[in-house]
Amino acid sequence: MLDQAAHENFPVAPFFLPRAWRADLMALYGFARLVDDIGDGDLAPGGGDAVLLGLERTQYDDRPALLDALEADLHRVFSDRAPGPKHPLMRRLGPTVRRCALTPEPFLGLIEANRQDQRVSRYATYDDLAAYCELSANPVGRLVLGVTGTSSPERIRLSDAICTALQIVEHLQDVAEDLGRDRIYLPADDMKSFGVTEDDLAAPTGGPSVRALIAFQAERAGELLDRGAPLVNSVHGRLRLLLAGFVAGGRAALQAVAAADHDVLPGPPKPTKLSLLREVGATLRREG
Repeated sequence: MLDQAAHENFPVAPFFLPRAWRADLMALYGFARLVDDIGDGDLAPGGGDAVLLGLERTQYDDRPALLDALEADLHRVFSDRAPGPKHPLMRRLGPTVRRCALTPEPFLGLIEANRQDQRVSRYATYDDLAAYCELSANPVGRLVLGVTGTSSPERIRLSDAICTALQIVEHLQDVAEDLGRDRIYLPADDMKSFGVTEDDLAAPTGGPSVRALIAFQAERAGELLDRGAPLVNSVHGRLRLLLAGFVAGGRAALQAVAAADHDVLPGPPKPTKLSLLREVGATLRREG
């Protein structure tokens, strides 16, 4: 599960960070991947994770039960009473939580986002989608600030803008994959404005109206990234480089979407490593 970190749009725990930070960020990533894999039904076959969380092996595909069990295990992470957490990834999370004095709320937000995915598959407005991102994405940035000891109200505000933008970018890249899961993360009112139907999203390639809708959403995400980008210059040293990597990952992904002429339906447009590195440099210069 942790080896998937190399395939994200942005570096999760790059080599240049202090070893303690890398270990803590990978612990956070392990939790985030576990909760997402539960919510998406992507756990390894065989029911091993269900057993580790204290459920029956036959409950391997009972997503609500798995999320409930994960939340119970999360509370064990924050408890001083025995027994400790059951799942190895949750046991790995414990030292990070204690060392960085993290609170349960961001973790609970990520779990609740995946619960919402079991109940909600369409979003009527952008505000509805942004409220979902408040649960599904923004906690990640808040946890990064917590691990690095740099959290403040202003940095949280900027981080939230970046994380919501990154979530929207990921949704744009994964329109076809999400539709295969019977989920649409494009606001319904925007789809209506651009004359896009669900059948249009199921086509092998995007027509002009679909591409125009994707371009509109991409512009919105880019503006959010720009709004949050001053976070990069609010810190120093290697953390500044890490945060520049997050912003650059989103910008490079948006460039890949634009290079595909905003046709995301054949598959997710992905930035190259070279384009990501170039955007990191551009972001550091722009925010310097």
